[in-house]
Amino acid sequence: MRLRHPDGTVVHLGYGTNVLPAEDVDGLIAQVSTYGDRLRRHLGTDRVGLGMWLPAAAARRLASDLDAVARLREAIDEHGVEMVTLNAFPYAAFQDEVVKKRVYHPTWAEQARLDYTLDVARVLAALLPEDAARGSISTLPLGWRSPWLADRQAHAELHLKTLAEGLAEIEADTGRTIRVAVEPEPGCVIETIAEAVDRLASVDRERIGVCLDLCHLAVGFEDAADALARLDAAGLDVVKVQPAAALVVDEPADVDARAALGTYSEDRFLHQVRQRVGSRLASRDDLPDALGGHRPLDDRSPWRVHFHVPVHADPAPPLRNSRDDLRASLAALLGGATARTDHLEVETYTWTVLPDGAPTDDEALAASLAGELAWVRDELLALGLTAID
Repeated sequence: MRLRHPDGTVVHLGYGTNVLPAEDVDGLIAQVSTYGDRLRRHLGTDRVGLGMWLPAAAARRLASDLDAVARLREAIDEHGVEMVTLNAFPYAAFQDEVVKKRVYHPTWAEQARLDYTLDVARVLAALLPEDAARGSISTLPLGWRSPWLADRQAHAELHLKTLAEGLAEIEADTGRTIRVAVEPEPGCVIETIAEAVDRLASVDRERIGVCLDLCHLAVGFEDAADALARLDAAGLDVVKVQPAAALVVDEPADVDARAALGTYSEDRFLHQVRQRVGSRLASRDDLPDALGGHRPLDDRSPWRVHFHVPVHADPAPPLRNSRDDLRASLAALLGGATARTDHLEVETYTWTVLPDGAPTDDEALAASLAGELAWVRDELLALGLTAID
């Protein structure tokens, strides 16, 4: 979907496909054909955005096989899909039975991460709509926080420098601008906006910026307006935004709250927990660690959990989602005189592990994804944007 900001900026809104399992080109084409028409029908629009996740093997194939790219492009055109942003955070097998910290490998200290991201950039340059101003790719915040010594930071900085050079070459060859957005996440080398400013101090700001995942921002008790001010001061652009909601526990000592929260403790994904204690944050790396373990998190003040929950639907009480924070963040980003981003990708990748059960078939999942897209679209319309299609 496309909307227009009052300043004239065309804002692209789509859904991230890392909720869907696909590891090869045929699987990606099936995603487009299965969900493109369904989402357009549910949303009543001629065009729908998909922020496709490209696993490394599929990215390598597409980057080196013009026929495979043509097949994917044909499916995109046939089913009314546009792709202006791709997800290159998970490297492979994101819907395996157990993912947890594997999602942070390879890190930006490793050559494989650079090669993969450049493959994704080459593919995106071939898939971008002719009238799109630019493309974007989200990537991991360098790696998990430990071990991360000076040598790893130095290798990451060198790889990001080479990445920017590669993106410039792609633009010279294709005429398409692709930017990469580093996505701060709890527990990682770059968790906060302050850490983004510090760790990305040497990057090429024309090619590399930040992806603001609004679930992550809420988990860290960070304010979007303050984040924008910090990024502005550092000259870092918000290349991409992921409108997403976190799980909020207002009274973690409450027996019913703890019982409800326990149903979200699952084996596939990591669910980092944060709690504000005075001027600092207390943290645990996963929900079971917060609830139990040898050092349970204090239960005298609210918790925020890195569990992407649907933006348009409330979890069962007494839990709630961070929708108020999400609304405030969208207002800071797009409610002012100037649009602070033009790529938005809804990214609730946890539909398959929600405690109430996953949607039972493709049609039910499409309806759920469309519900989230519609909610974000309506919030943007309320901020003064207008629908283009």
